[in-house]
Amino acid sequence: MASNSIASNGTILRDARTRYTTGQREEGGAHGAFDAELRRHGRTPLTEVSVSRAAAAPADVAEFLGVEGEVVVRSREMFDGDRVVQLATTYIPVDVAEAAGIEQVDTGVGGIISRMKEAGFDQGDTATEDIELRRATPDEVSRLGLAEGDSVLTINHIGRTSEGRVVEVTQHVLGTGWKLRFAVPLA
Repeated sequence: MASNSIASNGTILRDARTRYTTGQREEGGAHGAFDAELRRHGRTPLTEVSVSRAAAAPADVAEFLGVEGEVVVRSREMFDGDRVVQLATTYIPVDVAEAAGIEQVDTGVGGIISRMKEAGFDQGDTATEDIELRRATPDEVSRLGLAEGDSVLTINHIGRTSEGRVVEVTQHVLGTGWKLRFAVPLA
């Protein structure tokens, strides 16, 4: 099975082919894919999390979620040691967050995807991720330690149940030092 890896220069390979599998998210008691990826290679992951409710999600996110009004927002700064390598903001419908018990900072082994699965919101076997390269905002420059004018990769992750309901939209912002790997069907 493919696995995420970290090169000797610190480049993090984010292998989308396997990162969301239960086994990899929960490996060694990890609290999600990022935690497992770094620990697997002897790194020191740290995630600073804040959880809140917002009156509404951004318009594009609300459209994916199919909700108007209040959503649960999980904002994270993700570190490799003392270096911030990723910013991630997840938007979740309130009914899903309440049923899965994911409005606290620590969501336990496997993270929110495992809690959603236990609550009957299994994301099935496919997620959609849209990737864009864009200029970093001044806030991202500061938080990710970038130079003014640098670009960031963004990943818009859309998690759906097998019935097609969108139960999370996560917007990842990656600084330097990332490589993304995907697999696509050829037939």
